[in-house]
Amino acid sequence: MLRAALKTFPTRWASYRTTTILAVRKDGQVVMMGDKEVTAGGVIVKSTAKKLRVISQKDQTDVLVGFAGSVADALSLLQRLEGKLDEFPGQLLRACVELAKSWRSDKYLRRLEATIVVGAPDGVYTIDGMGNVLEADEGVACAGSGGYMALAAAKALYDIEGLTAEQICKKAISIGASMDSHSNTTFDMIKVEQKK
Repeated sequence: MLRAALKTFPTRWASYRTTTILAVRKDGQVVMMGDKEVTAGGVIVKSTAKKLRVISQKDQTDVLVGFAGSVADALSLLQRLEGKLDEFPGQLLRACVELAKSWRSDKYLRRLEATIVVGAPDGVYTIDGMGNVLEADEGVACAGSGGYMALAAAKALYDIEGLTAEQICKKAISIGASMDSHSNTTFDMIKVEQKK
């Protein structure tokens, strides 16, 4: 009986795949949205979680961060990303690469289970524990189990004239989350525009 109960809890792989995070960058604007549901196996634990953060820097454009995975691990990575952005101000890609290098090579960090999406007007990136820093094609990036369905929808909407980053993100994440059993349809949204 205990074995059957333990099987309902997520495996290491599943624990950081059960969410929907989507970022869209278009015409100098970046919009990031994420669902608010937390699950443990097939059980909904919380439906009001905050999976998005804004890193504000002095004299720099804000950086948006969304995460899928263990909250403690993601917040640890967020703190380290802030440090890398302080070390390399105005160089988002370099900060992301340095974070990925640390994540991959550090004995402690290597065990962190999360995927983060980082966005600013100069780029949108997905960073994972395998050392990957993936720059978004067409300014669209995702994380989580519903993320790839939302990504496909966003790519289909991206070239439609007159649609803003916010409109694309709202429609696409609704599609992705509706198809994912571990995401709900209540979303947080953050956005940033290029400084003029």
